[in-house]
Formats: sequence, C-alpha cells, structure tokens
Amino acid sequence: MPVADTSQLVSGVAERYASSLFDLAQEAGSADSVGVDLDRFQALIDESDDLKRLIVSPVFSAEDQTKAISAVAAKAGITGLVANFLKVVASNRRLFAVPGMIKAYRVIAARARGEITADVTSAHALTAAQEKELKAALKGVTGKDVAIAVTVDPSILGGLIVKVGSRQIDTSLRTKLSTLKLALKEVG
Repeated sequence: MPVADTSQLVSGVAERYASSLFDLAQEAGSADSVGVDLDRFQALIDESDDLKRLIVSPVFSAEDQTKAISAVAAKAGITGLVANFLKVVASNRRLFAVPGMIKAYRVIAARARGEITADVTSAHALTAAQEKELKAALKGVTGKDVAIAVTVDPSILGGLIVKVGSRQIDTSLRTKLSTLKLALKEVG
C-alpha cells in the first residue's frame, strides 16, 4: 500500500484554513493586523523547541493543545481573530499545519495587495535595513512589489536562498562549500 504524501496533505489543509482566515480578516477589515499576529506566532514557534513539539507531536490531546495554545497566544498578546483561529486549529487537531497556514496566509494577503511573495532562507534573522534592501533588489528583478517571508536556518551557514515563484537563487555558504568539495574531489 503506497504511503500518502503528507506534504501535499499539509499544503491542502494549510491553504484551506489560510483562505478561510483571510476571508474573515478581510470582512473584519483586519487582514494586515492578522498577518502581523500570525508572524508573531511564527516567531514564537521558531524560538521555542517546546512550542514546536506541542505543535507537531500527536501525543498531546486536542484539549491539551487548545489550552496550551490559548495560554501562549494570551501571553504573546495575540487576541481576537488569530487567537480564535489557533484554538479552532488546535481543537481540530491541525496544529501540525500551522506553519504552512501562516505561509499560505502571507501568499494570499500579498496577492490581494498586488504583490508577489518571495520565500527567503537566511542563516540568521535579517535586520529591517537588510529586508528593505532585499525587497528593493527583488522589485528590480521582478518589476513588482515583493513581500518576503523569512525563515531562519542556521544550517545554511551564511548567505541566502531566495525563492520567487519557480525561480530559486541559492547563495548559501553550505551550497558553495558543497560545490567546492565536489570540484576538489574531481581534481584529486
């Protein structure tokens, strides 16, 4: 029996939830503030191994996940639509898809603003000045305003990996070192 592709399952779930949240946020006139709250929640996930475990682990009951997410959201000052959204997601046992939901929300919101979205992976968090410079560079290349979604991944060592649509630019130190290692093997 073939194993289901879980990434596609997560992607479909994430897009449906994100689309519903965006529709509600637009009706309430709070699409931007919802995006800010979602970004804050993503930052909490990135910073906390315990929160990551809570989200992905199937050992926690829906009730435990809902209580914990409510407490985390309240402590972080995340209220209203996003807090309710996270509680619904937890009670429906879909917390594992929250990072995908946040990414999908960013894409939907950017599209509604007439922007395109770039996924950026960096070895460390970008400063506001670096983000501004990157957006300007990407606008020069694409001809459109670009919203960037930054993911921090220390394993790339340095540089950036930028995905815009189907194009990817990889200037990561890890890739450069791998290429150099390959070239040295061919020489030796």
